Amino acid sequence: METTSRVGAQAPATGGAGEAPTARRTVDGYLLAPFPWYGLDEAFTGPRWLMQVGTTADGTVEHGSIGHGDEPSVRSEGTADTERFAVVVTVATNPVRRSSDGTGVLDATSVSSAAWLAGVGLLSYTWPSQMDHTLRDDWLDQQTETAWVLADDLGSADWATLSLPVDGVPTQFHYRESEYGWVLAGSTQGGVHLGAYGRGMSAYGLGFSEVKDVEELA
Repeated sequence: METTSRVGAQAPATGGAGEAPTARRTVDGYLLAPFPWYGLDEAFTGPRWLMQVGTTADGTVEHGSIGHGDEPSVRSEGTADTERFAVVVTVATNPVRRSSDGTGVLDATSVSSAAWLAGVGLLSYTWPSQMDHTLRDDWLDQQTETAWVLADDLGSADWATLSLPVDGVPTQFHYRESEYGWVLAGSTQGGVHLGAYGRGMSAYGLGFSEVKDVEELA
């Protein structure tokens, strides 16, 4: 997360429909994290799977994602929504601090960090049908910047508020919908920020809880 322009967050890897499984990391990265991981609570009984972790230059784990439901593929506008998935992004709470080599500053993480990561995560599984394949990178760059602008102003009219349980405690989240799916972000009493995104699965009935044994998801 060595950046001065993205509230300390790195974008998830993006790519084609066949790249989601190969983008996964082993459970080792999750086990190295100095913070708890979160996923959907026990009310969700479907499949769960590890996605990827984000690290600083010195290898410190700062965020990661856990998927629930169908493994998403890239969706074109106008196609039928047959996939049902929700991805939960956990972001460590960190202040502004020096980089490991002492040459720069790492931005503080915040709810905006989680909102941006979730927004970009949803974009990585979206492809406007009217767009030529060769233009998708430009489209993603543009939409990533838009996701950053939205995440940086969580008090704007683009966001609604939604109360969802986290470890059984009602928690306020910022929430927005688009033609591509939904995104939400908030903070927990456990000292981490949470982002989430999904499609085909309503956000209104979701709850979150700490993952007790992340190795079970590997």
